[in-house]
Amino acid sequence: MNARFGAAIALLSVAVVAGACGPSPTPSPSPSASLSESPSPELTPTTAPASTAPLPSFSAFPSTSPAPTVTAAPSSTPAPALATVPNFSHIYVILLENKEFYSIVGSREAPYENSLIAKYGLVTNMFAETHPSEPNYIALTSGGIQGVGSDGRFNLPVTNLFDQIEAAGRTWHVYAQNYPGRCYAGSVAGGGDGWGVDGLYARKHNPAISYTDISRSPSRCANITPLKAFDPGAASFELIVPNQNNDMHSSSVQTGDAFLRAFVPLILDSPAFAGSALFITWDEGGTSLHGGGHIATIAVSAGMTPGARFGGLANHYSLLRTIEDAWGMPYLGLAASSTPLLFPYFG
Repeated sequence: MNARFGAAIALLSVAVVAGACGPSPTPSPSPSASLSESPSPELTPTTAPASTAPLPSFSAFPSTSPAPTVTAAPSSTPAPALATVPNFSHIYVILLENKEFYSIVGSREAPYENSLIAKYGLVTNMFAETHPSEPNYIALTSGGIQGVGSDGRFNLPVTNLFDQIEAAGRTWHVYAQNYPGRCYAGSVAGGGDGWGVDGLYARKHNPAISYTDISRSPSRCANITPLKAFDPGAASFELIVPNQNNDMHSSSVQTGDAFLRAFVPLILDSPAFAGSALFITWDEGGTSLHGGGHIATIAVSAGMTPGARFGGLANHYSLLRTIEDAWGMPYLGLAASSTPLLFPYFG
C-alpha cells in the first residue's frame, strides 16, 4: 500500500437496546437454474418502513426515517485531508443476504467465515438500515436509500459510489453471478456461473444497474459482468454479488459458507491483494434492530492484527465512509456523519 498507518483503534462501547423484532424475511423457494421471470412494471420509489419500536438514537448512527427523496445529485462534503483508513490498492466487497449476526458469528454452520474472523477482523456492532433488501444496497452505494422502500426496478438519477471512484481516477467492476450482461434490466436470470451452486441473479441485489448514469450507458454498464469472468486485479473496487443461493437468500448458511470457501481464496491468494482489503457483509438481518437488524461484517487485510475488532456503532454508511476515506473521496449523503470502520494494522 502507498502508506501504512500505525495502529488505529476506534472502539465505542454502545449498549444497544433492542426494539421489538420484526419478522424474519421469508426466504424464496430454492430456484431452478433455468428459471426466469418476465419483466415487471417499473416501480415508483416509496418511503422505507420505519422500525416497529423506538430505539435510542446515536450521533454516530444516522437515522433512516423518513427516506431521502430522489435527487439529481446528492450534496457531498469534502473528505478531510488526513485519512485514518489505509490507502488500499484494491477494495473488494462481497454482499450476502438476510442473516442476523449470531447466525454467522460463532455458528457451526459457518466454519470458513469464522476462520476469517479469527485470522482477520470483525465489526461487532453493525446494523442494516431497513427492510427489505434493496434499500440497503442503495444506501451502501449512494449514501441514502433514495426513496426506495421495496424490492423492485428503480432508475435513480443520483450520484453514486461508482461515479466517485471514476472521478478519483480509479476503476470499478461488479461481478454479479448469473447476470446475462449487455445492460440487462430484467428482474431475474438463471444458469450456471462459476463457483458454488446454481441459482438466480436478482437485479435488486445489483445496485449499479439501478443508477441511470450506468444503466443507460453501454460503456459503463459493461463494467457489470457474470462472476465467471472474475479477475481480482481488474479494477480498484470490485463488488461481488453471488446468486440467490450462494448469498444465503434462498438457501442455508452452510451453502453460503461453502461458496465463500471456494471463492474467497481467489482474492486472498492473488498478487492484487497486497495492500488491499476485503469486506464481507450482509444486506439485512432477521430482526428490525436499528431498522434492519444486527449484521456481521468481516474485514480482511494482510496487515491486520489477527482477531481485530471494531466495536463502534456502524451501518452500511460506515462501510461507504471507509471506502471514501481510503481514497480521499467526498462523502455521499449520510456517510458524512458516519464513523469509518477502523482496525489495528501493522505499520
